[in-house]
Amino acid sequence: MKKILFYNSGGGLGDSIQLFTLILSLKNHFKESEFYYLGAHENHFQGKLKEFNIGIKTLDLGLKYFGFRWWHFLAAKRKFINQNLEKIDLIVDLQSKLRNTIILNKIPHEHFYSSTYGFKFCTRKAEYTSKDHLENISNFLNTNIKILKFNKNNLDEKYKSEAKRLLPDNNYIGFSLTQGNVYRKKSWPINKFMDLATKISEKNKIPVFFIEKNETELIEKIKFKIPKALFPEYHSNISCPALVTALSSRLSLAISIDNGIMHMMSLANVPMIVLFGPTDSEKFAPKIDKIKIVDSKKIYKSNNINTITVHDVYRLI
Repeated sequence: MKKILFYNSGGGLGDSIQLFTLILSLKNHFKESEFYYLGAHENHFQGKLKEFNIGIKTLDLGLKYFGFRWWHFLAAKRKFINQNLEKIDLIVDLQSKLRNTIILNKIPHEHFYSSTYGFKFCTRKAEYTSKDHLENISNFLNTNIKILKFNKNNLDEKYKSEAKRLLPDNNYIGFSLTQGNVYRKKSWPINKFMDLATKISEKNKIPVFFIEKNETELIEKIKFKIPKALFPEYHSNISCPALVTALSSRLSLAISIDNGIMHMMSLANVPMIVLFGPTDSEKFAPKIDKIKIVDSKKIYKSNNINTITVHDVYRLI
């Protein structure tokens, strides 16, 4: 395998972070291969996630929203050939939209892996019984690929030092409560988060909130109710996902809704409690050692995350 290409149609930071284990595992298995990423949206690996040093190149065909326009079907192969690129040995399709897969399949390749249409586009027949791409790809390639997760110790020393400066002790519980995608109601009420943080504060734990600096009104509201609360990013000149992961490594527990911060926290592999409403907890929950999932669909048969009570979460702490 000289060249391996990953295609991802998701646009969020969390979508990219969820690929870390798959990419790192394949890179560890195929040590001599070159790895490329083709995204339908912004390439976070070369942007906000570059500090994690995943080591993956960009395949830029000059086609915005790749796979989401039918005319890309005619342009994909031509754009690829015009750049004098060598045929891809393995394309890994990480989405399941039929149109996108048909277009992606036009890129010259030797082997093609995709879960679309019941794995019918795969160039090799195998047993695809798992929801996990890494397990399926192991079957596809008829080889045992060892799982390799992101190691927080590989973070640049400046992020680890800054995290220790901001959170020097070991009695912190972290909270992430704001959502990036405004089109889905994934947020748990702020008042419930503050009630939960108050209970934790009474147990001599220090609530740590991961909130962007520009959310000044929200920060002041929380400060007024919970004087002990900390907002570490507010006191740092560094602002990036790598710092969030480094800060998370200082926590004894992290509590979050389904958002990008949840995935950044998960890279620290600390115990987590995550809250889900309309989104799929089995699909989006981090795959870490210690995690407890509070899903309104499973507890209350409702997509409404607001049905989750403070007690539902507190009893798991």
